[in-house]
Amino acid sequence: TCNDCDLVRYCSDKCQQDHRPRHNEKCKERAAELRDELLFRQPESSYLGDCPICCLPLSFNNNKSAMYTCCSKTICKGCE
Repeated sequence: TCNDCDLVRYCSDKCQQDHRPRHNEKCKERAAELRDELLFRQPESSYLGDCPICCLPLSFNNNKSAMYTCCSKTICKGCE
């Protein structure tokens, strides 16, 4: 399988190397599409900001975040 795009499966490393010049352009297009899909699946940031540890937007639900009293930073429960 092509590691970048998952569009093509190969029977051996030699077949993959031989096919690479013909596959390269479509591979780059599909790899870019996969990166875009991953990017757009990320939630939008909220006015609360992002968790300083994992950089994901903080939830509006206070039960899903915690504040450290030592530094007054709010982090998500997944990083707690």
